[in-house]
Amino acid sequence: MSTVLIIDDNPAVATALDVLFSLHDIATLHAESPQAGLDALAGESVDLVIQDMNFSADTTSGAEGEALFARIRAQYPDLPVILLTAWTHLSSAVELVKAGAADYVAKPWDDGRLMTTVNNLLELAEARRELDRRRAREKQRREQLQAKYDLRGVVFADPASERVIALACQVARSELPVLITGPNGSGKEKLAEIVQANSAAKNGPFVTLNCGALPSELVEAELFGADAGAYTGANKAREGKFEAADGGTLFLDEIGNLPLAGQMKLLRVLETGKFERLGSNRERHVDVRVISATNADLPAMIRDGTFREDLYYRLNAIELALPPLAERPGDILPLAELFRPADKPLSEPARAALLRHPWPGNVRELRNVVQRAGLLAQGERIEAADLNLPKPPPQKAATIAEPDKAGIEAALARANGVIAQAAGELGLSRQALYRRMDRYGIAHP
Repeated sequence: MSTVLIIDDNPAVATALDVLFSLHDIATLHAESPQAGLDALAGESVDLVIQDMNFSADTTSGAEGEALFARIRAQYPDLPVILLTAWTHLSSAVELVKAGAADYVAKPWDDGRLMTTVNNLLELAEARRELDRRRAREKQRREQLQAKYDLRGVVFADPASERVIALACQVARSELPVLITGPNGSGKEKLAEIVQANSAAKNGPFVTLNCGALPSELVEAELFGADAGAYTGANKAREGKFEAADGGTLFLDEIGNLPLAGQMKLLRVLETGKFERLGSNRERHVDVRVISATNADLPAMIRDGTFREDLYYRLNAIELALPPLAERPGDILPLAELFRPADKPLSEPARAALLRHPWPGNVRELRNVVQRAGLLAQGERIEAADLNLPKPPPQKAATIAEPDKAGIEAALARANGVIAQAAGELGLSRQALYRRMDRYGIAHP
């Protein structure tokens, strides 16, 4: 059951509201002075405040109500407040609504309009509480994950990241190959490190090879090694990545770039643990856990004949699909905090700009943007302009037209004068609707 705190020095007002709210299963608390109201807030769980604007006898300025609202706003910034007003201080109430009050209700009030406003605000309050509860559950899961596993210092807060990291930890003890899929710059190598760090081979070597960073004719030599004279320039025998990773993990990034000849040899190693160096007939045996990663569409490559289907199913015993950064927005600000200089905090406009950007380059792009901004920012904080992000393209989707005077008056009539309801219909905030009403000379309800 929701609870409303009524702060009013008139017991008749509290009684009338208590009767009205009890008919809608809403509990009430009553305080007769500003200090009593603040004391009640400190000791009780309250979902909504309805406060008078004057408390002392023969006072009509509304100054006491303004001071009370300011204190509630400072201590409980998310708590909705409805102002009970009289015509003598209506302008003060309007200004307080512009400053963040949920709405105002003129005395004597209309029960139907008041209940519409109260119910809307209580629904929003419940939605906020549910969001807080969900965030608390997510934080608890992250903390449990960090306590149970070695996460290699990875920073994350989004549930999508938590799910894939939890799965990586769960499958780490298996010896099966793992395929990590996701776009470039999304953090696939860090996920591979987490698998290695929680595997039975965690004390073994962790060797990496970017299959897309080498000419195709050298990939096999990098993987399997080469004897002296195996190819032009091979003046002495060299150890391959498989030998270097013996007893540990081999991470093959951009596996889709591996040529077909190398794919065939890789498949044999995965099935038998055996291979030969280039230019050698001596068979070698290794015990290596292979983790591969790609941003390519391997099933499409199989259809095109550029990737072996049998190798794909061998590599893909367990798939970890890492979403792009745009699909895990909860990670953006924690990562930005990690990348920024310690002495250059992010301003609120900068944080908002980071959340708006689509991040086609994923975590790598975010790191570069924040580090560059931290280096070039002239002020004490990183501002939105320091990020040098492109402006978002203009919205092409249909938008709500700017309302004219007639449109606003019609919306107010349909909403029976309830500002919050009319503003929602017009696609405006309450403050924006008040500004337009003042512009057109529309009387406040």
